[in-house]
Amino acid sequence: MTDASRPTTDITLLGRSYVIACPPDEQDKLERAARYLDRAMSGIHAQNNLLGTERIAIMAALNITHELLETLDAQRDRERRLDELSTRLERALDDAPPR
Repeated sequence: MTDASRPTTDITLLGRSYVIACPPDEQDKLERAARYLDRAMSGIHAQNNLLGTERIAIMAALNITHELLETLDAQRDRERRLDELSTRLERALDDAPPR
């Protein structure tokens, strides 16, 4: 497939339009991600409208990455606790007298 025939999607970040190559079945996810990024960038821009778009994008990317890592850490912690509970349940069942 040549670049000219690749499907694209238009997104807007801080009022500026971008054309992004994207398979049709991923378009909704791309648009959702773009809205999330635009909100993050808009929040940073509202706090300091003197920053350039590139710096705003980098700060938004760092903030979003931080959110992702916090979420992954919390998920791993929940999985660890669930594994511990499962192990305790298995032990309790093994130790229970037969019926």
